[in-house]
Amino acid sequence: MKDCSSFAPLRLSALAFKGTILAIAVACCSLAAQDDAPAKARRQQAGLKEYKGRRIAQTMHYTGAEWLTRDNREQEERCSLMLTNLGVMRGMTICDMGCGNGFYSLQLAKMTGDSGRVYAVDIQAEMLRMLKARAEEEGIRNITPLLSTATDPKLPKGKIDLILLVDVYHEFSHPVEMLAAMREALAPDGACALVEFRAEDPNVPIKPEHKMTKEQILKEWPPNGFKLVKEFDGLPWQHLMFFARDERSE
Repeated sequence: MKDCSSFAPLRLSALAFKGTILAIAVACCSLAAQDDAPAKARRQQAGLKEYKGRRIAQTMHYTGAEWLTRDNREQEERCSLMLTNLGVMRGMTICDMGCGNGFYSLQLAKMTGDSGRVYAVDIQAEMLRMLKARAEEEGIRNITPLLSTATDPKLPKGKIDLILLVDVYHEFSHPVEMLAAMREALAPDGACALVEFRAEDPNVPIKPEHKMTKEQILKEWPPNGFKLVKEFDGLPWQHLMFFARDERSE
């Protein structure tokens, strides 16, 4: 019988080599996963370009905030009629989602009174600074500004009686996450009041990506845990649709 002991180092070297190759492969996979995590986070942060067949519009920049307080806005949109049909009562806790420079926040704060609270949410700190300055000028103290992220409005959970979204939802880059966050923020009997320019009407002088049809709205809200509970069709340019939490989806 041949003495194979002289070949033992060769066998051990081969095993060590295979082990080294395996370790390198595992390390490479680990590094690839680590490199992929920030890329995935960046993609998530960037948000969607389209949602359920709708092109998502770019957020209105704070440098265009004067358009929100233009002199003819009441005439064009009947803002006061919209506010009257929200059902705001004294002492309510309200969110003005995408509040901008506070055009509606200040009015809502007066309507809900000192015993109420308005959370003014915006993704741009510059808009909130404008809102604060206007609130201080008018002596309004029941507004809480909140700087939102693209996925989280930072609202207290289960406390909001009414979330008003005026011409802002169509700009959400993360609609699913924001709908979930708003749903979580609603009080048991709370509702969202969605105001969007009517895409069904070609005479509404707004860019197509900044308008929505009722059909499209109903493609997006009910699948995310909301039910339509009321509508008001008396505004000249906009839909006003009320959505409550659909408990059947829980």
